[in-house]
Amino acid sequence: MGLVEPVPGEPAAVATLGEAGVSPADSGGGRPADAAPERALVVADFHAGVEQALRAEGVSLDSRADRRRERLLDLLDRTDADRVIFLGDLMQAIGDPGGAERGEIEVLLERLDDRGVPATLVKGNHDGAIESWADLDVTDGAGVRLGDVGFAHGHTWPTSDALAGDVLCVGHEHPAVRLEDEVGGSRVERVWLRGGANPAAFAGHGEVGPGTELVVFPAFNDLVGKTWVNVAGQEFLAPFLPAGLADGEAYLFDGTRLGAYRTV
Repeated sequence: MGLVEPVPGEPAAVATLGEAGVSPADSGGGRPADAAPERALVVADFHAGVEQALRAEGVSLDSRADRRRERLLDLLDRTDADRVIFLGDLMQAIGDPGGAERGEIEVLLERLDDRGVPATLVKGNHDGAIESWADLDVTDGAGVRLGDVGFAHGHTWPTSDALAGDVLCVGHEHPAVRLEDEVGGSRVERVWLRGGANPAAFAGHGEVGPGTELVVFPAFNDLVGKTWVNVAGQEFLAPFLPAGLADGEAYLFDGTRLGAYRTV
């Protein structure tokens, strides 16, 4: 089994952080040498309170905050993870969040705390000054490495440390494909993108570890916009994509391998 494995049927993965996996707030020298590997539930682009932003744009939607929270807590039960890592954009508002959005995040973090599960946020471009009021560990969005797994949101170049791991996990893109059937019908599917990280694409920004895999996470929130990876004229948001994932392939949530994402 790999260090980062998607949860079947879900926009989430479990990362095995190894004995070196530590909380960014831990100043005590890391986990004990005989500790079992830490397992983290990893989700990207939660975008709490997105319904409020959509209503401001004229789209009327009831809040799905309870549904998002219970889905995440159910994933914790299914995976028995030791920690939750939010891979950026826990918030929707780029500035100060409104009351409903802030309340959604606070209740979610309280429920995690009730279970004794710590949370880490790799700060995204939407997360503003969340570290000033939210009760969780917050790292810079350029990334952190926990054990052999690097985490970065994806809106900026990852740190050299994050690039040096065996796997680099990023969000930000909300990748999706548009699939057509034989009679011209089509459907939209959020997807995972996975492949070898291309060292040339990161030249001048850090040295990619030998054999480092790059994993682009789908958005946990299905209401947010998408990057259509197989539609002509679409552009990626991350400065290192698509060049950083030259041989990347797309996978559906059920594990179906669609092949090279450019030609799906």
